[in-house]
Amino acid sequence: MSYTVFALKWRPQNLDEIVGQNHIVAILKNALAGKRLGHAYLFAGPRGVGKTSTARILAKALNCKDGPTAKPCQKCPSCLEITKGSSLDVIEIDGASNRGIDEIRALRENVKFAPVHGKYKIYIIDEVHQITTDGFNALLKTLEEPPEFVKFIFATTSPQKVIPTVLSRCQRLDFRRISVLEAVSQLEKISAKENISVDKEVLVAIAHASDGSLRDAESILDQVISFSKEKVSLKDVISMLGSVEENTLFEISEKIIQKDARGALDVFDMLVNQGKDPQVFLMGLIEHFRNLMVAKVAQADSRLIDLPRESCERLAEQSQKFSLEEIFHIFNVLVNTQEMAKRLDSMRIPLEISLVKLAYDKKGVQQSNSGFLQQKAVAPAPENKPAEVLPEDTKKPAPQENTSGGVSLDSLTGRWKDIIDNLSRVKISVATYLNEGQPVKLENNILTVSFALNHSLHKESLERKENKMLIEKFISEFLNTNLRVNFILSAQVPEKHKDEDETYLKSVLDAFDGRVIRDS
Repeated sequence: MSYTVFALKWRPQNLDEIVGQNHIVAILKNALAGKRLGHAYLFAGPRGVGKTSTARILAKALNCKDGPTAKPCQKCPSCLEITKGSSLDVIEIDGASNRGIDEIRALRENVKFAPVHGKYKIYIIDEVHQITTDGFNALLKTLEEPPEFVKFIFATTSPQKVIPTVLSRCQRLDFRRISVLEAVSQLEKISAKENISVDKEVLVAIAHASDGSLRDAESILDQVISFSKEKVSLKDVISMLGSVEENTLFEISEKIIQKDARGALDVFDMLVNQGKDPQVFLMGLIEHFRNLMVAKVAQADSRLIDLPRESCERLAEQSQKFSLEEIFHIFNVLVNTQEMAKRLDSMRIPLEISLVKLAYDKKGVQQSNSGFLQQKAVAPAPENKPAEVLPEDTKKPAPQENTSGGVSLDSLTGRWKDIIDNLSRVKISVATYLNEGQPVKLENNILTVSFALNHSLHKESLERKENKMLIEKFISEFLNTNLRVNFILSAQVPEKHKDEDETYLKSVLDAFDGRVIRDS
């Protein structure tokens, strides 16, 4: 007998076996129990999360000899044929290959014929968004008023590409990504039934690499078992996937804490010599510090971090060694690394520069620079000369008050947090960047906002035409005066308080239900 890969061998055969889609299962069970079934369904969601498998299970539930039922018997001819993929009453169509108007017209003509054996004739169209607009339009009437014995089940990874007239005729069910913990649980069941010895840390690495796709996780497990002769080790998985070990990310973070720049470079050099992709390492490091941020703010809630409890505890422990301000600074440096890599067309050099920057002990340099700056600032003692008395009308005028349009810098600074909070409801990325700045001058209807030297990316992003216009319009309306905004970099930006950063970050996490939002 030919070998069957895990993704097919362990495909769910009933609703109770579907992983990570409890809301979908509940809806379908209730619909089957109450005989309240729609004539067209749209299953939307990422790849490998169970859309097509659920469509086949629903078809089986409808055409089982006991159906419609939430628990098909798996023994009747209809159930067996659907499981084998040979049922004449369940027609699976690839939307990418049958996307034109001619194919849809043929489908529309075949819809009229009654099912051969089962109660329903069921059309499962995968990647339905590939069908052309003309094809959809040809299907609309049939889709809205099909024969009583016909059901349509559409599956797509891009529901936004399905035209609204089709969406309005379907009951839409949204499938979600499979969490790391859910994927690990399923992989443990498969390993146990296949008599495979695999450590949990190996399964975590596989689940993490699958990026929410259970099908990918099962395929990787299958591949790893073929790759390894006996017991599957974490080293085998890391070698095959080209990913970076969790321990390595913790080790790099410790080098940053210890200000061991040489040690950080040694760890990175070891990774490069092992053939690891610097881009993969950078993304892993960014995600690691994201997890440290969440661990610090949310007390290592595994629901938000989506890692096993042991990893969450390690993150919670390491997060105590960083302040939120330091984590934000590291984020800025790592994001700047991506920008620098694009300009240099190289990832290794920018990463080495950033690691040294983050892990270098700057105390001695700061003290040295401070002394140097003080020497430059103190001018040589002038020769003893009689003081020159200027006439009254030639004296320099007193400096003007730091105000504009009836608004003072002090009053604006006092309302700065309210401005940021309200702006975050309009565009979160602009508010996040602006939050790192400090109003330092208000004169001639121009507000100057200063950023630390390591926040050049913030300045560049806010200087984009659309972002700058948004900020000027928002602040002007907020303060009821016409202001323009100028952004500068300064080595003497007042330090932000840690509790302000914590409050702002918590408000962002609460606003988005604890999920990390990547706002472009």
